[in-house]
Amino acid sequence: MKALRWHGVKDLRVENIAEPAAGKGKVKIKVECCGICGSDLHEYTAGPIFISDSTPHPLTGEKAPIVMGHEFSGQIVEVGEGVTKFQKGDRVVVEPIFACGECEACKQGLYNLCDKMGFLGLAGGGGGFSEYVAADEPMVHKIPDSVSYEQGALVEPSAVALYAVRQSKLQVGDRAAVFGTGPIGLLVIEALKAAGASEIYAIELSEQRKQKAAELGAIVLDPSQVDVVKELRERTGGGVDVAYEVTGVPAVLNNAIDAAKLGGEVMIVSIFEREATIKPNAIVTKERTMKGIIGYRNVFPAVIKLMEQGYFPAEKLVTKRIQLDEVVDHGFEALLKEKNQVKIMVKPQ
Repeated sequence: MKALRWHGVKDLRVENIAEPAAGKGKVKIKVECCGICGSDLHEYTAGPIFISDSTPHPLTGEKAPIVMGHEFSGQIVEVGEGVTKFQKGDRVVVEPIFACGECEACKQGLYNLCDKMGFLGLAGGGGGFSEYVAADEPMVHKIPDSVSYEQGALVEPSAVALYAVRQSKLQVGDRAAVFGTGPIGLLVIEALKAAGASEIYAIELSEQRKQKAAELGAIVLDPSQVDVVKELRERTGGGVDVAYEVTGVPAVLNNAIDAAKLGGEVMIVSIFEREATIKPNAIVTKERTMKGIIGYRNVFPAVIKLMEQGYFPAEKLVTKRIQLDEVVDHGFEALLKEKNQVKIMVKPQ
């Protein structure tokens, strides 16, 4: 089958590899749609970050080259021995987390914080930028017929957004600011709407992303036009209840801290490629809190239910659709060069 594999920084190759089999406890999925994630882009430009390039990953036993892609949907074409929840023909998405089940985090049910945690499509185990994937039964979730395959490929990034809002201290009626409205930032806006935020501010430079944020109902502020921190404080009477940092840019993190009200909270949703310097007194003297999240846990079913209600709409978020053979030039490179792109979907076959 065809698959996109990471060999190194700026070295992605569409290659022919063996199809996976539905081994014991696994299902084989024909991939219908896979989104390019910001994490994938980070690996392309600055990796390895989550990818193991010299030492095999402790849970998958794999190292580069590995098949990429972890935001995908598809149809089950083969069911392995011992699988009871699924049958051939089921429409599904995969929660692409590997966890050991033995460390302290796993014992507490915090599987996304596993000492050896890895992501399918980054740590090995196959990936959505291929024609077929074999996945463990417990990490597979059915999607209803009302949720398209393209919509299904948004379940994984939407789970990051919903988890970020759930892990914050946002209450119904609170005000929030989302710094950066790339795909995850836009999905955070949707999650905030579902959570009952009264005002959602979106801080963004890109014209198309500003338009997308406005379409989703956010109040848009352009940092090239206004002093964002000053503007937020004036509009909210002191700052937002929760500020979500979704850019991975150090200077923006400091703006997010300053934009939170007295006793407010800053949620770091980004993966940073480099160190970020902060001023601790900006947290200490205002009794703010700062928290980070990685991935998600136990939210896929809720995301799918919200999608049935119209949240996280693919038609407003997907800006380009391509084939697997085009994924490097018209996918990864397009996201680097075309700032109007939001979510690019790849159809493997």
